[in-house]
Parts: sequence; structure tokens; C-alpha cells
Amino acid sequence: MKLSELLKNVKTTSEYQDREVKDITDKSSEISKDCIFVCIKGTHFDGHSVAEQALADGAAAVVVERDLKLPNQILVDNTRDAYSRICAAFYGNPADSLKLIGVTGTNGKTTTTFLIKNVLDELGVKAGLIGTVKNITGDKEYTASLTTPDSKELQSLYREMVDSGCEYCIMEVSSQALAQGRVDGCHFEYALFTNLTQDHLDYHGNFENYAAAKKKLFEISDTAIINADDKYAEYMVDGLNCRVVTFAVNAENSDYKAKNIKCFADSVRYELLTPGSIGRVSIKIPGHFTVYNSMGAAVCALEMGISLEKVLQAVSDSKGVPGRVEVLDTNTDYTMLIDYAHSPDGLENVISSIRETTQGRVITVFGCGGDRDKTKRPKMGKIVGDLADVAVVTSDNPRSENPSLIIKDILAGMTDCKAQIDTVEDRTQAIKHAMSIAKAGDVIILAGKGHETYQILNTGKIHYDEREVVADILKGKI
Repeated sequence: MKLSELLKNVKTTSEYQDREVKDITDKSSEISKDCIFVCIKGTHFDGHSVAEQALADGAAAVVVERDLKLPNQILVDNTRDAYSRICAAFYGNPADSLKLIGVTGTNGKTTTTFLIKNVLDELGVKAGLIGTVKNITGDKEYTASLTTPDSKELQSLYREMVDSGCEYCIMEVSSQALAQGRVDGCHFEYALFTNLTQDHLDYHGNFENYAAAKKKLFEISDTAIINADDKYAEYMVDGLNCRVVTFAVNAENSDYKAKNIKCFADSVRYELLTPGSIGRVSIKIPGHFTVYNSMGAAVCALEMGISLEKVLQAVSDSKGVPGRVEVLDTNTDYTMLIDYAHSPDGLENVISSIRETTQGRVITVFGCGGDRDKTKRPKMGKIVGDLADVAVVTSDNPRSENPSLIIKDILAGMTDCKAQIDTVEDRTQAIKHAMSIAKAGDVIILAGKGHETYQILNTGKIHYDEREVVADILKGKI
């Protein structure tokens, strides 16, 4: 492909010589002959520092955002934005042939995207999916490594979707992806906001930056679908030029509303009030937060022009999402759930919801990730200590940190809590301990890992699937 073709939608501020290009990358380890190397300044590494070496290694050109006085350099204002647009051109701008639906927010993104896809699947509309659990490009599925892939992988997934006949792509759009320009050049027909609570402050620095990153999605969308009950709803819609649609449980003037909510141990039921009618929703995913997730998905489908009857049937037929309030088959007189809750708000939502329908005690096994926002550790500890009957504090993904020090940070927020607090650093032993103390009618929540089948230690990533751990404990293997 010609360099000029790749740069067609990129604003360059320097001259360049057109030539054939075989590949593109922003990773120094992937530089190859006749590639374009895009120099991006990250938190720990600046690609500009190896630009000269990239040319020496055979790169056709380097894209830079400051003048390095190098031959075959292409100067742009923002290399992240340029990389996203170059990647799109490299794969033939596939997003132009897709209808994009983006979902952003702290919690609920995965469930909401799965539900929207389920509605389209039920109607026979072919749609791709991009998110935390997996990526689906029509006939192929891939394990996801990031909630929103980097620009090159994202565009390659779009390309596969188009080639397999997908009409829609439903995707989770993370704050980091928005801040890093991974979806620059993309345009969304619908963008949905679930909620905003503390998370990823280790990356964004403060809550204001986090919120601002989320808002970027709605600035590149035709219709914003907003949870009006969230306190950041007004911030998200302020100054938007696109159409805004709201949904809520409590907000009085929302376009769509849920009424007469009933939560059961295995499901949720409510009435959905639309601008012109009322429908009854029944979905087999427990928890009050399911009302918001399913309502957001239903509203999106209704705004797409799908009939209320078909939307309600598709939502009712939807199954749970891996690692989201996932009930394990243990054949015991207590219940075990796996949930991805790894933020203060996420923990509060899942424990409070389970509490509503639990006959016995709520036992919560949880930890906090290493090399991530430390300020949320005592907050998460306090929430579990206040809401659960038994809190088993353990390790999550400690990464380079000492697990015992992470636990110490968590325990700092658990003074004067009502829960029994047990500390078991090894996660497998913590799960075994929770199962050993569980009584009839109790519910054990394994929080934090969710769909993940690995654990990240200071020695690297290891295989770790809580479903397998629980099964082995029940078989007496552990």
C-alpha cells in the first residue's frame, strides 16, 4: 500500500516521499523492513527515542510529533490520533461499513454489550462484539486481552467483521482507549453510558480526567443513551451536539423508566415504560444493577427501531455473562457466585443485590489488584466490611507488589466494621476457607476475577480459573 493512501485522513505538517509500505506498528519490537513506525510517548517509554534506529532497521518512515531532523520522518500534531487513522486505512477503513454501538462506564459495560448482541442475534442480524470477555467477528471468537484493543488489532477485528458479513459492531469503549485515541476516526451510531464511579485513577490521575475521557465517546456519536440516575449524567450530556435519550429508575423526566421492580435469587422483573407503551421485562440475571444493564440494552434496541415485543422477548431469552454474577454448580446447600466486581461501586452493587435475596449469610472473598489505584483499597475494604457478614481478604492480581502489603492497605479501611474479617493471603486457600465455613442458605461471592482464567504475580501470569479451583476443592483435590 502506498504511504499516501495510509496518510489520506492524517493531517501532516511536513513533506514526505511516497513509497510502498508493507506494515504498520507502534511497537519497537515489531519494526520490520518497509513498515511505518509510529512514535508514541507512553507512560514508561517514548517511541521517539528509537525512531532513528527504526529507520536503520529498514522502516520506510517514522511518524513523529516533534521534529527529530531525520530523513523519512512524517511530522503530525498527535501520533496517537495518526496511528488510529493509519491503522484504519491499512485495513481499508472497515468501520465505514459497520454500524458501531459503543458502551462506556465504570460498571455494566460487558453485560450491556452482551445483551444488545443477544437482541440482534435473536432477530438474525449479524453483529460483532468487542469487550472484556471476548471478541467475536462473526464466525470467529478470540480471547480478549484488553477491554478495547489497540488501534491495529481493533481495525483488524473490524475488517474480519465486514468480511464475515456483520452489519453491527457492539463494543465496550474504555476510558483508557478513549484517552489514548484508539477509536479516533471512528464514528458511533449509538453510545451508551452506564455509570461512573472510582476506577483507573492510577492511569488518569484524577476523577476529572477519568470523566472527561468517558465523555469523548459521546462527542463522536449520533445518539447518546444516558443513565439519568447517575450523578455524572448531566456532565456527560452537557454541550453535546448529538441526540440524547435517557433512561432511569428514579429520575422523573427520563425518556424511559423502570417501575415495579422485583428482585429474586435468580432473576429480575420490572415494567419498562417507553414513550408510547409499557412492557414487562423478565431476565435471568440476579441483582438490582441488572435493571440498569438490561434497560440500557433494551433502550438501545428500541432506538434502533426494533419493536418492543421483540426486544422484550430477546432480553428474556438472554443468558448470563461469564464472570458476571455467575452461579457455580456446586450441589451444596450454600450458593457460590463469581463476579468481576473490582471497584468500590462494583462491590457495593453486587453485595447489596445478593443481600436482598439471601436467606443466610453473605461471605465475600476479595482482594485488590497490584500496581493499580491504591486509594480504592481501603474503600473496598470498608464496603465489604459493612455489607458482608464474613469478609475473606485475599490476593487478586498482585503483579509486582507484595500481596501482604496490598492486604494491609485493604484492612486499613475495615476498622469498626460489622463483618467477621478473615485474612488468607493465598487465594485458593481463601476460597477453601470460605467454603469450609459456609452453612445452609449462605452465599459465597468470589469477587474480582470474574471471567479471568489467570492470575498475575510478580513472577508473571499463571493459569488460574476459579471454577476449576472450586471443583477441585469439592473433589478433595485441594
